[in-house]
Amino acid sequence: MRVISLLPSLTEIVCALERGDTLVGRSHECDYPRGVRRLPVCTAPSLDPNASSRGIDDRVKDLVSNALSIYEVDAEMLRRLEPDLILTQDHCEVCAASVADVERALAAWTGKRPALVSVAPASLSEIFRSVRVVGQALAAEKRADGLIQAWTDRITEIGEAVGVSERPGVACIEWIEPLMSAGNWIPELVRIAGGRPMFGTTGSHSPWIEWEQLREADPEVLVLFPCGFDIARTRRELYPLSSLPGFEQLRAVREGRAFVADGNALFNRPGPRIVESLEVLAELIHPDRFAFGHREIHYQAL
Repeated sequence: MRVISLLPSLTEIVCALERGDTLVGRSHECDYPRGVRRLPVCTAPSLDPNASSRGIDDRVKDLVSNALSIYEVDAEMLRRLEPDLILTQDHCEVCAASVADVERALAAWTGKRPALVSVAPASLSEIFRSVRVVGQALAAEKRADGLIQAWTDRITEIGEAVGVSERPGVACIEWIEPLMSAGNWIPELVRIAGGRPMFGTTGSHSPWIEWEQLREADPEVLVLFPCGFDIARTRRELYPLSSLPGFEQLRAVREGRAFVADGNALFNRPGPRIVESLEVLAELIHPDRFAFGHREIHYQAL
């Protein structure tokens, strides 16, 4: 089988299922495991990924308002790679190439077309369902079931270790300018890790929020992991938030419980490393109970 994955989390799932040898193409954002970086790239963004947070948001809104795609799928590359299966998503038009983008790229094909499998995970159970769907497509159902069981056991273990301890208010920020709080699977992870999620609803898209809402909520823990940004990039983009009046007076900032985390590698990817995301949250919400060794690697104090 020849497989093209157009979503980083799906690429990670394929490799976790021990089917990495079937991959013949990837998206421009697929970068883990490192070996996949040698694969031909089949997509490109229709915006400058190095622009500021505000610049990226403005460009995204302009493209969407004009019914234009945020991603370009290289139809000629797809044809050249002759895939049997293409993996993509239909959850967020901003996150990666969508089913519609791939369908347009395949529109002129004649003869046998590749199978198209799409996922749209918005919660932990749906992430696990995605693993099963990909496992079925790759004839790796047994491996998929084993992974899901192992992850479920680990998640349960962490949740039980939290016990009935105090649950501090936790604000997770998924975009800086304008402000967006994290939704989808993140509020669920915060609860399991022993926190009380502020803003965002499990299973729903991430909501825009106003600065005054965050200021008034005054979270005990603040975690910044903008979508697609690593720690260094988040630090470079921090000023529009950190310069706002009252930022230094936020309880989380005053008490040293404000953090930047690796959104690109962990929190923004609904795949195998979602358990590591949970471990990071558990560490920074309850440092007296958890120490998995993620500090400085996957998150840092602000």
